[in-house]
Amino acid sequence: MAVKSRQAENSAATRAALLKIARRFFADRGYAETATEEIVRRARVTRGALYHHFKDKQDLFRAVLHEEQSRVAAKCAEAAARENDPWRALMAANEAFLEACLDPAVQQIVLIDAPAVLGLEGFRQSDESYYLAGLKAAIEAAIAAGIIEPQPVESLAHMIMGSMNEAARLIAYASDKQRARREVSESANRIWNSLRINPPR
Repeated sequence: MAVKSRQAENSAATRAALLKIARRFFADRGYAETATEEIVRRARVTRGALYHHFKDKQDLFRAVLHEEQSRVAAKCAEAAARENDPWRALMAANEAFLEACLDPAVQQIVLIDAPAVLGLEGFRQSDESYYLAGLKAAIEAAIAAGIIEPQPVESLAHMIMGSMNEAARLIAYASDKQRARREVSESANRIWNSLRINPPR
């Protein structure tokens, strides 16, 4: 049992090292300019170890993307959880997402490379798996609280996700990312407020 436990720990440590180095290279250089040979060398593992954990470079990228998306989704959920009011929770999650888009790693891995590596449909499906259920629940809570007019939640959630993804990519590709983030936030707030039954003046 002790031998198996030690083997499992070593395997987990190897996988973690590969993901850590891969994230650094994918974030700094982009997917196309990252070679698995250099990841293996920097992680100080064998190529066999890489292919034991990951089928190929794309599979490794998917694992890095999963960790990155999970971190962003967790930040959004944590921001929303700090608010008792459904509307403020929605706004807090929205701002947390846009703030995360200023992270160069998120920009390169999630917003620039992921659509190219996974394809647009693959990226859309992946993205939805992290955010759609939470967004739908938040919208339903706002409707139940009488803040947003009752309407088809599925359609609204998909439309909001689409617009926020475009906003995120606008930040990622902007020459002045801070300015783009501010402008996107202002536009997003106007869109959100237009959904309110009694919007603020």
